[in-house]
Amino acid sequence: MDHDRTAAPLSADEADARARRLITEAYAPPYAMPTSHRDETPLPAYGPTPPVAQPGRPPMSQKATDASALMLSGSVAALSVGGATSLVLYTLGQVDPVTLAIGAAGPVALVLAAGSLLKSLARSKATSTTTTHHHHYTGPVRQETTNLSSTTKGMVARTNNTYGDR
Repeated sequence: MDHDRTAAPLSADEADARARRLITEAYAPPYAMPTSHRDETPLPAYGPTPPVAQPGRPPMSQKATDASALMLSGSVAALSVGGATSLVLYTLGQVDPVTLAIGAAGPVALVLAAGSLLKSLARSKATSTTTTHHHHYTGPVRQETTNLSSTTKGMVARTNNTYGDR
C-alpha cells in the first residue's frame, strides 16, 4: 500500500508495519544484482598461465639480485674480519690502547694510501694521452667532434657529464 504525501500522517503502528515490510523486501532473496562471482573453469595445464611465486628468494630485477648478492658476500667478509679481530683480542688479553689503535688503523691507512696512489696514476695517465688526430680525405668532408668529460664522486655514485666543443 503506497502512501500519498498529501494524506494524513501514519499512525505509529502503521509506520512500524510499513518499515518492517520495506526491510523484509530489501533483504529477501533473490537479490536483483549478484554480489559476487566465482570462476570455476579449470586453468590450462600449459600456455598463458599467470606466474606464481616460487619458494626461495622472491622474484626481483637483475640489478636488485646483484645488489643482494653483493650485500650478502660483504656481510660474510665483515663477519670473518670481526671474528678474527675478536679472536686476536681474546688471545692477547690486555693490550696497550696505543698499540691497538696502530694495529687497527694500519690496514685502513694502507688501503686508503693504495687507493689514492691508483687514483693519481689514473689521473696522470688521462692527462698524458695525446688527442691529435690526422685524417687524409679526398673530396668534401664534414667532420664533427664531441668531447664528453665524466666524473663520478661520492659513496653513492653521482656522475656529472660535461660536454665540450661540438
